[in-house]
Amino acid sequence: MMAIPVDPPFQTDAVAQVFGAFPDAACVDLLRLRALIFATAAEIPDLGPLTETLKWGQPAYLPAAPRIGTAVRLGISKPSGTALFVHCQTSLIADFRQTFPDTLTTEGTRAVIFAPGSALPDAPLRLLIRDALTYHRKRG
Repeated sequence: MMAIPVDPPFQTDAVAQVFGAFPDAACVDLLRLRALIFATAAEIPDLGPLTETLKWGQPAYLPAAPRIGTAVRLGISKPSGTALFVHCQTSLIADFRQTFPDTLTTEGTRAVIFAPGSALPDAPLRLLIRDALTYHRKRG
């Protein structure tokens, strides 16, 4: 991995190693998404700290407290580009697609896909991240 500032620092060496294995261009994009996840989480009242871990070999971010939200994962989409993944059995991507039909490319019920080096639409992504990190709060 090229020398890219990481803020906040990685919580585990395992996550750092996964980021280090990404191609440089993808790593830059994924670190931008990671920073957006932490910034969005910091704005959610009573969310508490985020846990940064690996799920299915991908960097994953979820509230440290149980039953608040679902994980947001980062990785490379098989068709192309980088991706922000959510649990496929949630309504998050369908809700996102309905609210922002022409904003970003989605992949089924599990991901939002980004072209390499593309601009990140801040407001829609913050809403998706917020909805994922508080998913269980909204459902009872």
